[in-house]
Amino acid sequence: MTVIRLATPADTHALGLRLASVVKPGDVIALTGGLGSGKTSLARGLLQGLGLQEEAPSPSFAIVQPYDRPETRIPVLHVDLYRIDDRAEMEELGIDDAADAVLVVEWPERAGGNYWPDALLLSLSIDNDGGRSLTAQVPTAWKARWPLQ
Repeated sequence: MTVIRLATPADTHALGLRLASVVKPGDVIALTGGLGSGKTSLARGLLQGLGLQEEAPSPSFAIVQPYDRPETRIPVLHVDLYRIDDRAEMEELGIDDAADAVLVVEWPERAGGNYWPDALLLSLSIDNDGGRSLTAQVPTAWKARWPLQ
């Protein structure tokens, strides 16, 4: 596990930009942390790094926000599972067939268990000074690409 200090929202956004340089179709990035911890900020940085010109909306209400060429250089599904109450609802989202896209999932624990065992798991927490701490669990498929080693 790697722990990284993100002192400002700009640092969180910059981490997303860095991730954009190494992601590829089929990757899953799972973002955990409480409300306001920076999950959407990190995802917005990633999307900007992949070419999205406008600010990405939070997918809280849509649950799945798709992005495709030409707005991003590779397809991305930005998913927010906060409102998912039952694992059976996962099938209705159509995200299991996302092999040609990068899957960015906020609140992955709502899917239950180890739904994405090969995901890059990034857990964000709010520090006492308002900064963030990010704990990364880097699976084998990400070891050579993890930008912060």
